[in-house]
Amino acid sequence: MQAHYSLKKRLIIYVSVFSVVLGCLLIFSAYRIALEEIDEILDAQMQNLAERVSEHQPKPTRSDFNSHEHYHEEDLFVDVWEYAQRDHLKDEANLLVGPVKKAGFYTHNTAHDEWHTYILPSEKYQIQVSQQNSVRKGLAFELALNMFIPYVLFLPFALWGLIWLIRRNLKPLDDFKDELIKRGAHELTPIQANQYPEEITPTIREMNHLFDRILLSQQEQKQFVADAAHELRTPITALNLQTKILLQQFPEDPSIKNLSKGLTRVQHLVSQLLSLAKQDASVHHLEEKQEFNLAQVAVNCIEQLMQFAMQKEIDLGMEEQHSIILYDQESTVHSILFNLVDNAIKYTPEKGIINVSVIQNNQFAFMIVEDSGAGIDPSQFENIRKRFYRIHNHAEIGSGLGLSIVDKAIQHLHGTLEFSKSESLGGLKVIVKLPISI
Repeated sequence: MQAHYSLKKRLIIYVSVFSVVLGCLLIFSAYRIALEEIDEILDAQMQNLAERVSEHQPKPTRSDFNSHEHYHEEDLFVDVWEYAQRDHLKDEANLLVGPVKKAGFYTHNTAHDEWHTYILPSEKYQIQVSQQNSVRKGLAFELALNMFIPYVLFLPFALWGLIWLIRRNLKPLDDFKDELIKRGAHELTPIQANQYPEEITPTIREMNHLFDRILLSQQEQKQFVADAAHELRTPITALNLQTKILLQQFPEDPSIKNLSKGLTRVQHLVSQLLSLAKQDASVHHLEEKQEFNLAQVAVNCIEQLMQFAMQKEIDLGMEEQHSIILYDQESTVHSILFNLVDNAIKYTPEKGIINVSVIQNNQFAFMIVEDSGAGIDPSQFENIRKRFYRIHNHAEIGSGLGLSIVDKAIQHLHGTLEFSKSESLGGLKVIVKLPISI
């Protein structure tokens, strides 16, 4: 697998390397330019000096060169020698060049250095002004280095500025990443591209198209589930009625009893699927908020489910209630509490106890449902939120959708759902925490 790389780090590294290479090219170019300028100036000085010597009736002169001494650009060696006396040309210690016919600049080597010499021949004498090439190159390098030092001093600040500019200009990528991180799992609204540079606009446009396709696919899936659940309700209800008639005629027939139980379970499953489809379709977001008394909603749920509790001789009632006024979606809150109490009745054995409490604490309202059932192992608390998940010893009762529907509805209301063991009854304790907004 190819390792991921950071575009920001690559740009910083490339810019840094480029700056160093540019500095090397700068010092080389400065050296070449300085050497050309120095050659032009010093050549004119050497030519002028030779011409001045020739105008004043020169006499033979030998320059004194010391190979152990360090010379500068102002040090020029002037030699005047007669053509008749050539023996000293064989002396390797001198700087003299053999006779030339034309005045000009010549380059020659000695045992100690390479020399740049201007030679001016006359009838009897040859005048030459010499200078070490190493002196010129040293001066050119010194000038180039003096030009490069400010570049080196300012390079860290320039790199810091470039790094700041790179990070600032790549910040839209970080903002884009942060926007995607903040989005919920089901948030498929288009990303606004006007706040991002045009380089990533095509990517945003394609992501918006992807969001549209995903949203359309989800809507089709949810619509199918809703339609299927809705269409199944009528025939299953009819079958359930027919089964009850058969039970009245043959009350002791075990096959009809099992068929009735199965149809009741299927009817409940279809009802749960329809509720789940409504949750997924975000119907609750379209419902208008209204003011209502949370305690009254709890009482209504208990009254609606009291008959089912009495069939199992379960003691169902309000343990503690505060008068809490909420401004929210009443039907959603009713659905949450109804499903929780219904679940408690299913999983509480006969002659058990179910307590419902509605209390207020600061800016939050709490709906608490406790039962005296077998309870649930704490390791299963997260799993029971999942769709169609059923605990093994409860597999024959529910469909595994009730708590999933409740959890999703609570999320729509910006609340929280918690599970724990009931200290007073020993079974499961469910706590729903909702914000109070009036």
